[in-house]
Amino acid sequence: MIARYELRCSECGALAQRHDLPCAICGELLEFALQNDARDPALARAYIAMVSQRRASNDPLDRSGIWRWRELLPSIPVDAVVTLAEGNLPLYDVSAIAKREGIAALAFLHLGMNPTGSFKDLGMTVAISAAHAAGARRAICASTGNTASSMAAYAARAGMEAYAMVPRGKISGAKLAQMRDYGVRVVEVEGSFDDALAALTARADGEAAVVNSINPYRLEGQKCTAFALLEARSWRVPDWVVVPGGNLGNSSAIGKGFREALALGMIERLPRIAVVQAEGAAPFVRLYTSHTDLIPIVPHTVASAIAVGAPKSWRKARAEIDASHGAVVAVSDDEIDAAKARIGAAGIGCEPASAATLAGITRLRAAGSIATSDDVVAVLTGHVLKDSDASLRVADHRDAGA
Repeated sequence: MIARYELRCSECGALAQRHDLPCAICGELLEFALQNDARDPALARAYIAMVSQRRASNDPLDRSGIWRWRELLPSIPVDAVVTLAEGNLPLYDVSAIAKREGIAALAFLHLGMNPTGSFKDLGMTVAISAAHAAGARRAICASTGNTASSMAAYAARAGMEAYAMVPRGKISGAKLAQMRDYGVRVVEVEGSFDDALAALTARADGEAAVVNSINPYRLEGQKCTAFALLEARSWRVPDWVVVPGGNLGNSSAIGKGFREALALGMIERLPRIAVVQAEGAAPFVRLYTSHTDLIPIVPHTVASAIAVGAPKSWRKARAEIDASHGAVVAVSDDEIDAAKARIGAAGIGCEPASAATLAGITRLRAAGSIATSDDVVAVLTGHVLKDSDASLRVADHRDAGA
């Protein structure tokens, strides 16, 4: 399959240069815009068959669930690719939970089963590879833990230095230990993730590759979540895909993946995308339901991975919700903890932000947005060991009520 992409502004459409972050014209985020103007289902089926055959290969690119789809990614020299065999993702059927929710089918796509334990690896392999190809010697990010851990691992593999700006006291000890194990240099910032990202932006000098989701290469890797989900379902499109929402890059990327799959003839319809935020960190839910622009807030939630008060990708995420006729919903911390306990009781486990998806499904089902006949996939974004303190808190509460 031949897919043509142009690096453009996601808002004004202006063509961009490789290192423009953000758009030099309007200041909004960039994206690799698909330029193919005709669907070709026959070619798409042949391409899917070829990618399936790659799964039996021991070539490092073929062993990656991202680089197996390399024809649908930005062009990066093979010798610059940095991979840890990311993207080979399990899809867990949870029929008992589906029955309790009153829906036809439910499965969890667990992105926490990536090499560093979160969905960030899907995009980081592309972002670091692009930086490596460009000769960058340093990578930098703002993070609540998962981005920094992933960046540090991939930067280490590329022989690059890694720097992380993190909100002081706002990330789990497990995540801090992980990123330091990979050799990251930590800079603590007072405040929230948003303050850390603002500090990074102010200090960015162009010499270090910024690998937050404002980097369009990141989202190109993360869009492959859509391909992995479809592949695991033999290309049967679910009715809903439910995603936790923090900075909203992942929600945007997954929606983009499904839109490209439709445009190329790989599928016949889009699933509806639902974004779930914590009530104490729900600026996107507020703007979407009130039809306004972003009003930043100070986030407060036990789900630290989605504790973002000024998400940078909100325009992109809004476009994906609109394109798929999707939904947005906010859930309480108590609902997140209850959902986390239910996921753990199913033998799967996840960090709190991931559990927001199940809590959101319960809310959307109660509101009638998700119907009894619907087939739903919930995306779990982080491994259970990313926040062991949260697991102990939830278990203690469950045991106390037993």
